[in-house]
Amino acid sequence: MVDQLTEYYSDFLDGSYDCIDRIVLNAYNPLLQGGGGFRFWWRLLYGNDGHLDNTHVMRFAGHFSRRIKAYSQKNSIPLVFCNQGQRKDELITSYLPQSKDYVGLFCIFVNRAPGSVMEIKRSETGSIDIRKKKPYPYVNHYAFHIMDKEWGHIIIRLCPHPPFNAMIILNGHEYVERFALKKGIEFSKEDNCFTDLPNAAALDKIAETMISRNRDGGRLSDVCQRWIYSSCLCFALNLDEQQRTNFRYNFSVYQLEYSKNLLFTRGILVDTIFNGIIDRTRIKLDIRKLKTIFGYLHRPYHRDGHGKKPRIEINVEKPAYDLTVFKVHFDYLTLKVYSKGEHVLRFEAIVHNASGLRCGKVIARFVTIAQMLRNILYRFMSQIHCIDVSFIDSHDLFSWHLPTITKMEHIPGLDLNNQRIRAVMESLIALSIDPFEITTPKLAQKVREYIGDNNYTTRQAAYDLKKFRAKKIVAGGSKKRRYKVTHDGLRAMCADLVIKDKVITPVLNRACKMKRGPKLISNTQIDVHYENIQKEICQVFEILKIAA
Repeated sequence: MVDQLTEYYSDFLDGSYDCIDRIVLNAYNPLLQGGGGFRFWWRLLYGNDGHLDNTHVMRFAGHFSRRIKAYSQKNSIPLVFCNQGQRKDELITSYLPQSKDYVGLFCIFVNRAPGSVMEIKRSETGSIDIRKKKPYPYVNHYAFHIMDKEWGHIIIRLCPHPPFNAMIILNGHEYVERFALKKGIEFSKEDNCFTDLPNAAALDKIAETMISRNRDGGRLSDVCQRWIYSSCLCFALNLDEQQRTNFRYNFSVYQLEYSKNLLFTRGILVDTIFNGIIDRTRIKLDIRKLKTIFGYLHRPYHRDGHGKKPRIEINVEKPAYDLTVFKVHFDYLTLKVYSKGEHVLRFEAIVHNASGLRCGKVIARFVTIAQMLRNILYRFMSQIHCIDVSFIDSHDLFSWHLPTITKMEHIPGLDLNNQRIRAVMESLIALSIDPFEITTPKLAQKVREYIGDNNYTTRQAAYDLKKFRAKKIVAGGSKKRRYKVTHDGLRAMCADLVIKDKVITPVLNRACKMKRGPKLISNTQIDVHYENIQKEICQVFEILKIAA
């Protein structure tokens, strides 16, 4: 499967490869998540629940802390207490093992964060109420940094309080790197990106095995099972206690990043193509929250009554002097484009909470989630290409205003001079990259922003959508009452807007009012072309006897 953008620039590429980047899994014991199951587990551990209270529950964290300190001192493993806001990814670089053959635990980070803690309440009648504290209190979390033979650097972040919930963080590029070394594939790697690949196709096949060989999440589950009991949970429950209570984790996908990397033959092409895409698409995509930052960007933190406020925005950031990052946020999903190294242009799709995709989040659904992200990313790249390189057929341009007659009904055409239709067209272009497709409420809201009229309703949006569907500009989506803009329709709408707003209007306006006096030096190449066209049009006006 090849997206249109990659196919369009194929002559300038040395190759491309897809890869899963950051993988974040949640580990939990389903029995301990509720009060009844927690009480049953306690009885298996101690034989009865006579001393089931907050004091004894909190003691697990104390025992965990003392055992970790003793173990780290005995085995010379760094135990680092991190401050709030400290960048752990930068701090860990000084603790990475020097030997490439190292396998096992090599560092432990400790930091405070909200954690799941059980609260025990006993009534005067002897009944016990067990539930999680709300809001979650701040407790110490222990991040075990482990070097695995297959997956490289993995992180298991464990809360020492029952129910001992954990988070496992892996990187797909390290998995691919280790298998590529075994097969003797040459490459150059910068952070989590392969920047120089003589044989990109061979590496792409290895990256594909992360999906093809993980049909039921088996490999991901194996690496988690290999370390979480023997290297992490054992400080809270020894192996005998784990067996006696039959303590076993279930795993689910929490976050996932899927990337497509384009390897250009020349580094200068990356900046030229990428900057051109940004300049030509940001206005059409209605980028009103444009942020160009030199240095690191710190976003404000907003919350509503239900938690964190959803983000639906587009922005352009510069977190480093020579790196531009183009991001599109859709609530829990982020689409990102940025340059990596000298020759690589990377496109990423990131899901921040897999439950939002509504396809299941258990580890057995890992392949489904990865495939959904790949489809979303490829569609995003194709839509960006259609907006960037627009085209319209002359027949379509002069037939949109005509009505569409079907066997069932007579559908009016598109009056491109009507302000409302123009606003709907611009709204459809802006919403075309929405991975969750277009709905009538979304369209109505966007049109209201363009025309400044709050009286535009969803019923009117549905009527206008019907006109665009009749012209095959819009098609039905993956679900009922969801729509998507076709590639041909998107190209045609962008071309129409460009012709009118960027060619006809500015050229005619300035041609009719040619300035006299000294000429100003043009700052851009397009100004030179505008001036040349204006001179020719003035001569045409004189021949045709048009009063300008």
